[in-house]
Amino acid sequence: MTRKQHGFTLVEIAIVLVIIGLLLGGILKGQELINSARVRNIADTNAGIQAAYFGFIDRYRAVPGDMNMLAAQAAIGQDMNSGGNNNGRLDAVGKSDLVEAAALWEHLWKAGFIQGSYDGTADALADYPGVAPKNPFNGSIILYRSADYRDNNTATPSVRLNLMLGQNIPASIARELDVKIDDARPLTGVLRLAPKSASIFTTIASADDDCINFTAGDNPGDPPSAYGNEYDIKKDHQDCPVVFLY
Repeated sequence: MTRKQHGFTLVEIAIVLVIIGLLLGGILKGQELINSARVRNIADTNAGIQAAYFGFIDRYRAVPGDMNMLAAQAAIGQDMNSGGNNNGRLDAVGKSDLVEAAALWEHLWKAGFIQGSYDGTADALADYPGVAPKNPFNGSIILYRSADYRDNNTATPSVRLNLMLGQNIPASIARELDVKIDDARPLTGVLRLAPKSASIFTTIASADDDCINFTAGDNPGDPPSAYGNEYDIKKDHQDCPVVFLY
């Protein structure tokens, strides 16, 4: 006896395709929601750190991280692992840029302005885990005075206090964050792309040129100086750290 070979009917194939389409749509929508949540997380972290920084100054009349270790212990009422040179700004102590950058998070945490647990020692900051807060992409966040940000008008920006929001941020996420809190441009406004090189914290605060679209200016016929003033969403480079200027 022979058996008839039966395949899928057109209706069955159509049902399978519909199910696959629904699954793919759900996955893509879910990823979109995850990315939006990450953007909100970074924006909220940025706002929280600003509030903590200025709240500390208002309470103690000193800059967190820059405050002398013994003075911080006396004011906050807890033992401290580190402190700065008390010159009123976050900058190098001796030849080290790590000291006050690490002490900042310990001071803010032990004063109750931020959550977490931070060691505060400069040697540990060289490795970063457990010493600085993290963004949703596991990139270390650093608050410091530097010229490590890009500027559309000059190759040598002025030194100013800025919050480096961590590495591993995709270009698409960086742009969405910029849209929410600034002007959606990587080289202007208060949110800027980190430099390609010459960063004080090179390993965590440098952004590749692939993060920027260098082929289109703001308008047709724009001079070369205006080129690159857009995030390159097409390439969507996965490591585009951004810097918030205070």
